[in-house]
Amino acid sequence: MIDYNTIISLNTNDIVSLNLFFFIVLGMLFSLAMDVIFGELPAKIHPVVIIGSLINFFKSIFIGMKNRFSGFLLTLFTAVTVTVILFIVYSVAKINVIVLFLVFVILLSSTYSVKMLLKTALDVKRDLDESIDKARKSVSYLVSRNTEELTERFIVSAVIESLTENITDSYVAPIFYYAIFSVIILIKPLNNQLFYLLLIPMLYRMFNTLDAMLGYKTEELINIGFFPAKMDDILNYIPARISGIYVVISAYLLKLDHKNSFKIMKRDARNCPSPNSGFTMATTAGALNIQLIKKDTYILGDANKSIDKEDITKAVNLSKLTIILFTLTILIILTLIYVII
Repeated sequence: MIDYNTIISLNTNDIVSLNLFFFIVLGMLFSLAMDVIFGELPAKIHPVVIIGSLINFFKSIFIGMKNRFSGFLLTLFTAVTVTVILFIVYSVAKINVIVLFLVFVILLSSTYSVKMLLKTALDVKRDLDESIDKARKSVSYLVSRNTEELTERFIVSAVIESLTENITDSYVAPIFYYAIFSVIILIKPLNNQLFYLLLIPMLYRMFNTLDAMLGYKTEELINIGFFPAKMDDILNYIPARISGIYVVISAYLLKLDHKNSFKIMKRDARNCPSPNSGFTMATTAGALNIQLIKKDTYILGDANKSIDKEDITKAVNLSKLTIILFTLTILIILTLIYVII
């Protein structure tokens, strides 16, 4: 049986490299399968919930500073605490390679949320079939806007916006950073490389959670949320644009309007307040030939056809294929890197 020391050894022989390569690839695939099949971990043990509790704890300490440095300190203390906790879990798990792999897969799966992302969109569509009031309540959990008086058209728009915006931070971004560090350690192995391989996407999820909890321009959060929001923008900058391109490719493969998808991405992606969210929302609007509208905030796409609830299903299929294609690309890149080295 392959033991832990064989995987993390800094030797460069082919056997060690192959073991590490399989650990990286299978860790990614099994974690995705776990998320798709089982969904989210129970809240009591979910790393993102624990991170949220840490954020609230440090927020209570630093929010009284009333300046932007408070957000930096909150981020720093949260990151250090997350790193220490993860290292303790890693140190215990590495006593056995099977235990380590299982813990690795479980924790990595918690950094993205594919099943919930797709399921919540389809749930709102089913609620629309029953009653618009039920759909309004369901969509209120997905978006920050007031949903009490939304018409079906705006409910569908809100669902597609939420779904496609989260393609980036719910999957593409954490796997993007996982892949980058995978390439690094395949080329030049490091001490405790499997720990860092897990830490990188976990820290990305931490930054994303910080932004989700604090990144609002309210009187309370405008200072403490500034640094987390900017870091989230920086970390999502490249993944968001990659996601947009993959939506266009997916539109082509699904025989949707890929040319319009690319056109609308170039034209409307920057209409959103966020520098990143528009790249997947605008491409989807273009692919479906619909207009996505958040009142008084942005308009994406052209109303070439009336938006209806069937567009939710199309957007879900587009998102699924985007995720599949991106995963295949990462697998091909990692395989080529391994073969080359």
